[in-house]
Order: sequence, then structure tokens, then C-alpha cells
Amino acid sequence: MKILNFILAASLLASALVAKAQPNAPDIVVSLDGKGAFTSIQEAVMSVRDYKPTRVTIYVKNGVYNEKIHIPANKCDITIIGQSAENTIITYGDYASKDNMGTFRTSTVRIDGDGIRMENITIENSAGRVGQAVALHVEGDRCEFSGCRFLGNQDTMFNGRAGARQYFAHCYIEGTTDFIFGPATAMYEDCDILCKADSYITAASTPQNVPYGLIFKNCRIKAAEGVHKVYLGRPWREYAYTAFINCELPKQIRAEGWHNWGRTENEQTSRYCEYGNTGEGANSTQRVSWAKQLTDGEARVITYENVMSYESHWTPAYVNKFEKFIIKDPSKIKKI
Repeated sequence: MKILNFILAASLLASALVAKAQPNAPDIVVSLDGKGAFTSIQEAVMSVRDYKPTRVTIYVKNGVYNEKIHIPANKCDITIIGQSAENTIITYGDYASKDNMGTFRTSTVRIDGDGIRMENITIENSAGRVGQAVALHVEGDRCEFSGCRFLGNQDTMFNGRAGARQYFAHCYIEGTTDFIFGPATAMYEDCDILCKADSYITAASTPQNVPYGLIFKNCRIKAAEGVHKVYLGRPWREYAYTAFINCELPKQIRAEGWHNWGRTENEQTSRYCEYGNTGEGANSTQRVSWAKQLTDGEARVITYENVMSYESHWTPAYVNKFEKFIIKDPSKIKKI
């Protein structure tokens, strides 16, 4: 429980920092008590004009929103800000074997629109350990998340569209198997990631022609009680790209680090790399031979400027928004 409390405390402090970003005059307010324009986040999203030329801000007051949300492709450049990450919760419980819906219809929140930003929100798939059950599914380009929490088990986070750029700052993610997966270009910076089972953190499916896939920088990887052996990742498809850079890796990370998903041919194409990691799980002496330890020069170019601008220039709004923080006494921060 000490590890879990530490991770949750970090995410709570991050959300406290971002809470200062509450808009003075949001365009739309959502509140379960009826004191806003809507009681449903989905209704608020659908009220936004299609392809509106200016950004719209939706402010969501604390509450548990039991709804399945879809932001369609014609709803772009929307910012959704929760009152507080620990108390503004979107939750639903679909899972792959329920009515044979399959993995990609299970998401609690699906984002198809470009330029979507979310702050101070918890997104949860509450189905439990029943197989694939997605909390967040992102297909949109230029999507950003800060101070958010993503709760689930298998397949918590689907970074969905090849080449789409997604940025996560100071977020908390938990899961069991392949719980951060997909073909998109997604950078996770200063995030807390909790492994809840002896399994795999990532399952990238980056296409061959896309230079970057899943990137973790300055993240803190933790393992829940009872977890002993965790892989950094396995390739869902050939040419999977995953990098862990300057991350804290716990002793539960397996010495070999990476898995080939039972297909030796994946060892010829997978792009797995590490640099500057610390912690008991960072020892690279027994890593698989087909994973790469980056040189200083190779690591230096993996910045948000390069990763997020490889096709067109885009600087995420949340870059450098937060100060770095250290949890001195997690016990003093309220447990969720």
C-alpha cells in the first residue's frame, strides 16, 4: 500500500498544481447539481459547434459522471477542465467480452477530434479484471492531457491512430497487461505509472514509416504489492517503437526488459530503447540483445519539439506548465 499511496499522492499533487488553471469564464459549465448549463459531459461536448474556429472551454464540477463519452471528429479544439482530478470522475464498465463488443468499443472516453485538451479529470474503466477494457481511446491529433488519472486493468490506454500526436504531462496511469498500447506517437512526461500484475506495461504497434511511438521521459514506474516480474513492453505489431528515458524503474522490471510476443521475427524490427534510467530495474547488463541503449547524442534529439513536430510544427500547451515536485510525506495527502 505504501507504493500505491506514493503514486496516488504524486498524482494528487500534480492535479493540485493544475487546479490553478480553472478558467475565469468557461464557455460551458457541467454540474451534476443542475447549476451548470448541462448535467452531462457528453451533452456539453455535443453542444459545441462543429469545427468551431476558436477553442471552447468546458468546466466540469466535481462529481462521478457515469457516462460513456465520445468526442467525434467534427468537435475539435475543446478544452475540458475538471474541478479536481480526484473528485471529477468519468466512469463506465464496458469490456471486450460483453455482448461480443470487442476491445475497441469498450472505452469510457473516446476522442476522435483533433486538438482536444483535458485537465484535472479521472477516466476510469470500472469493469475490473475481465479482459480488455479501455479507459481512454484517442484517435485525434494534437491531443493533450495534464494532471489526469487513467484507471483500469488490461488495455487501460489506447493511443489509437498511427502518426497522431498525443502528449501527457503529470498524469497517473495504472493497469495490468499491455495497459499503454497502440500505433500513435505519444509522449508521457513526468507521469506516475503503476503496474498491477506480472505482465507487460506497453504494447506498441508503431508503423514502419512513423519515427516515434510510445515515449516515457522522467516517469516513475512502480509495482503494486504482490507484483514481481514486469516487462517494459512487447510488440503488438512489427516495428513497434517504445523508449524509456530518464525514468525510475523498480526492481520488479525483468532483467531482460523486453519480450518478443512469441515471434522471433519481431526481434528484427522492434525499436526498443532506453537511456539514463535509474532504480533497481534499470540495470541493462542482461537486457535482450535486440533492445538498444541510446547514446547521449541519440537521446538528446528525443524531445517534444522533435517528436511532436516531425510532420508539422506543434508545441503542446502543457509543456513546461508544471514545476517539478517531490513528495516529502505522502501520508499527509488524502488517499483516494
